[in-house]
Amino acid sequence: MAKNKLTFCCQHCGSLYPKWTGQCTDCGEWNSIVEEIRTAPATSSRYQGFAGKEAAMMRMAEVELEADIRLPSGSQELDRVLGGGIVPGSAILIGGDPGIGKSTILLQTVAHLSQGLKTLYVTGEESPQQVTLRARRLGLSQDHVWLLAETQIDVILTHLQKERPQVLVIDSIQTMHSSLLSSAPGSVGQVRESAMQLVNYAKQTGTALFLAGHVTKEGSLAGPRVLEHMVDTVLYFEGEQDNRYRMIRAVKNRFGAVNELGIFAMTDKGLKEVSHPSAIFLSRASHPIAGSIVTASKEGSRPLLVEVQALVDQSNMGNPRRLSVGLDTQRLSMLLAIMHRHTGISTHSMDVFMNVVGGLQISETAADLPVIFAILSSLRNRPLPHDLIVFGELGLAGEIRPVPGGQERLKEAAKHGFKTAVVPQGNATKKSLDGINIIPVRSLSEAVTCFDNDFEIATV
Repeated sequence: MAKNKLTFCCQHCGSLYPKWTGQCTDCGEWNSIVEEIRTAPATSSRYQGFAGKEAAMMRMAEVELEADIRLPSGSQELDRVLGGGIVPGSAILIGGDPGIGKSTILLQTVAHLSQGLKTLYVTGEESPQQVTLRARRLGLSQDHVWLLAETQIDVILTHLQKERPQVLVIDSIQTMHSSLLSSAPGSVGQVRESAMQLVNYAKQTGTALFLAGHVTKEGSLAGPRVLEHMVDTVLYFEGEQDNRYRMIRAVKNRFGAVNELGIFAMTDKGLKEVSHPSAIFLSRASHPIAGSIVTASKEGSRPLLVEVQALVDQSNMGNPRRLSVGLDTQRLSMLLAIMHRHTGISTHSMDVFMNVVGGLQISETAADLPVIFAILSSLRNRPLPHDLIVFGELGLAGEIRPVPGGQERLKEAAKHGFKTAVVPQGNATKKSLDGINIIPVRSLSEAVTCFDNDFEIATV
């Protein structure tokens, strides 16, 4: 006989409390604890191990390894982010803002995989007619894609046990609910329960599972944090809805590299992969302008050439502003302090604005030196050469440190016709690389001297 138990659950982290309290002591969120009634059957068999009903201990040397099978998704960019393709039995969580393209890319992937595999698209937000209309508008194959409009996880599992699809899409996990819990769909308990049962089924049967997830206003995936730990891969959509380009970044991947980036263009026929992304971010003005510089950013295993812009202007406020789009604002403040400390160039009475063209988010430290050069260019109203590329990490003592993948960055720059590169001493080569004049610098003072002398010398 089932028993009902009254508990209080934090909707942010999933912590349980015997009574209501204003603040969650685990995650620190206020007013996030709500009342839930949990139904616990006397004998529940909804959870089983991945190995089935019985698992046996064995030595690692006795484990039989199978060939690394990867299913092509139909998009080289998505396969790159996934680490080479879709692994059977893996659980993939895709999150992003509403309308950014989660359902579109899932429908495109299912339509491609349906040519050789049995696929099932479970929709909890739209009717089968709406999904079919989107597929027709995108020009996708519809003959072998099975649809199921259902939100109750018990009914879905019954269909899965009967039909045995090889690829399963749940759109979205926040709409799913289990009859074992009385809380509303989208709550922490329902999301955790539904995801756990679906992941268990995928592991036991070798089904490739895709979960579409909503995001909060802070940009993180809605639901409990444990949701990201259940799955094998977590992908995030980046980019604005009014921007044509979309970026998918892997923040967790058990079968590939993290921080790998896939770039797509949103068209009337769906998401199209962009094979040469550097050309997109380098659509610059026809003539050199002050405050603009190109840097080589390493996104996963691929270097990307992006344009960094700076605008330095006299401030009319008592507290000058430091704003950045695509860069860390706190790191920008630190770089301005380093520049003042080691070169005497002050921006205390000026507003400083930074922007990474194309909507790309740069989190690595190789953008430190380009940010300094862009600020100097805007401050002195001095345009930089169009064929100049700069990268390097800046330390608090004013030293310029080498960055990983220096050779790959220089080769990418040479491919796009750059002739001069200002790089850290540790990333410099002994001879010119593919026609690029490499200028090594060891400190910020050397870099500023190089800037003042039109990049002809690099030493004080």
